[in-house]
Amino acid sequence: MSLSKICLLTAVSWAGLTAGLSTRHANIKRQVSQLRGSYDFVIVGGGTSGLTVADRLSEAFPLKTVLVVEYGDVQYAPGSFDPPADWYGPNSFQSAPLWVFFSQPNPEYNNLTALTFAGQVVGGSSAVNGQFFDRPSRFDLDSWTQLGVSSDWNWRGMFPYFRKSIKFTAPSSQVAQQYNYTWDLSSYGGTTPIHASFPPFQWADNQAVLNGWREMGVRQRQDCAGGDKEGLCAVPTSGHPVTAKRSHAGLGHYADVVGTRSNFDLLAKHQAVRVVYPNGVNSGPPTLEVRSLVSEARFNITANAEIVLSAGAFHTPTVLLRSGIGAANVLSSAGIEQILELPGVGANLQDHPGSTGVAWEYTKPGNWTPMPEEMADPTFKADATAGWNEVPARGPYTMALGNQAIYISLPNTTPNYPAIIRKILKQTADGSAASFLPADYRDNTALVKGYKDQLVTLSKLLRNPKVPSLETPWSTGYSTAAILLHPLSRGTVRLNLTDHLAQPIVDTRHGSNPVDFDMQLANVRWSRRLLDTPTMKRYGAVETAPGPAVQSDAELLAFIKSAATLSYQHPCCTAALGPKDRGGVVDNKLRVHGAKGLRVVDISVLPLVISAHTSSTAYALGEKAADIIIKEWTP
Repeated sequence: MSLSKICLLTAVSWAGLTAGLSTRHANIKRQVSQLRGSYDFVIVGGGTSGLTVADRLSEAFPLKTVLVVEYGDVQYAPGSFDPPADWYGPNSFQSAPLWVFFSQPNPEYNNLTALTFAGQVVGGSSAVNGQFFDRPSRFDLDSWTQLGVSSDWNWRGMFPYFRKSIKFTAPSSQVAQQYNYTWDLSSYGGTTPIHASFPPFQWADNQAVLNGWREMGVRQRQDCAGGDKEGLCAVPTSGHPVTAKRSHAGLGHYADVVGTRSNFDLLAKHQAVRVVYPNGVNSGPPTLEVRSLVSEARFNITANAEIVLSAGAFHTPTVLLRSGIGAANVLSSAGIEQILELPGVGANLQDHPGSTGVAWEYTKPGNWTPMPEEMADPTFKADATAGWNEVPARGPYTMALGNQAIYISLPNTTPNYPAIIRKILKQTADGSAASFLPADYRDNTALVKGYKDQLVTLSKLLRNPKVPSLETPWSTGYSTAAILLHPLSRGTVRLNLTDHLAQPIVDTRHGSNPVDFDMQLANVRWSRRLLDTPTMKRYGAVETAPGPAVQSDAELLAFIKSAATLSYQHPCCTAALGPKDRGGVVDNKLRVHGAKGLRVVDISVLPLVISAHTSSTAYALGEKAADIIIKEWTP
């Protein structure tokens, strides 16, 4: 396709999205009087997975109607580093509307609170995230079968949907060589207008850190999107290859298609309250009770085929709990009548915690330019802004937050990994595993059994030298992050007892399983070795954190707790795939156990947090779920 045609299509997509702000698009509904009498498919949540499903169903069934109910509205979604932002400066944060979640204090981290964001806009979290577009390790998905999940969900079963879900555009050979971008086209192949690309820019000191990792023996992989990613990876951005604008579900699965779909409606500015089964859970599909955010009016929407919950890891379980689906003790405490016992609802919360791995100063820095601090120069920033507006775009604003990361396994992080594995297995053998679980489900047989199975599964994953346990993304600067990819601690999402429609109570409980700190210690000790490499010594890198005086485990542990980031924005797993007797909420077709006509399709169905940022998996999940639904409803 020619450059001019690509640019024209991009302009049409953005015009289609923003048109809803000034005129009433025929497909956008804002009050009950505009809705049809009923819909075949009702999807709760216009986010990454939900819009993917809506797009595919409205395409496959032109005679069936699809409604998406979205709390937010159609709005412009800036990239994670767009003009006029600085790079991590005082004006660096800008975003489409989003939810802000503060967790309960984490006692093991000095009562630190986890801060998590989610998109409150058409496009969901794909419209507000950091645009880092990696995929999980094949071993992550393959391990789910040990938890009672069908092999349909292993890497072989999911890989076609990873390929289908995005359109990858390779950079020029000159850009690829300049910035060490490598890839394998066989990992891609989709035509969906959800774009993955590499930017034509990186900060000048990026190469120094990259050389340091190489000198530590980190293997550089040609491609990390095909399931094998232990090593050094080049990671694309979820951005358009020509304009560098953010590519998200609100564009690729809504604005780009809705104008040609008379059967695809979107109800904006409405909250899904609950699903209602007037004649019992076996009589589905249920109706959906919604609340207008403008008038506060409530009304029911009739689904003829089924309702799909795609409200995310925090809001999907709250819809289920308000519906009376969950653990008896949790519902009782909220004063809600139970209609279905599913203790896994709102349980099993996982995310990626981490801390600074190592920080340093250069006493003999290279003559690096351009660097982030140059954004403070009005001339440099003006040129960067001009480059952003060119076609094709160029300069700093094209790069989002970065495109490199290392993914290191536990055996390659520490020779003491067998002792860590033994600690995990001891918890399952001596019965202590349950003591690390949240108090309100510690005595639940299904949840305890499911957690023990997870620990056994994770012990196998963590001893595998091909399975990443530590992630360190970087683009510039004087520090590295040490992100824990397979934490053992489990949290909860619960209703606010004083206002069920308010933000849920999130308790991440990071560090509640002490083995997490063993892995964190290993990660930080390994990361510090970066400063012993020839490249970093050549530039006179001097450690500033943890600091040369911090050497003992106790001292390092104190540092980890003080330098912690308790959410890298990847909450998941609160309505997990798996058997009901192990705490599962949905079956292998993503149907809620025991609730006819109700399905969950979002990142809450993951049984274990993956060794990746979650957006690419959310797209693939939506594609696979759409295929499942289409097959079930095709005569």
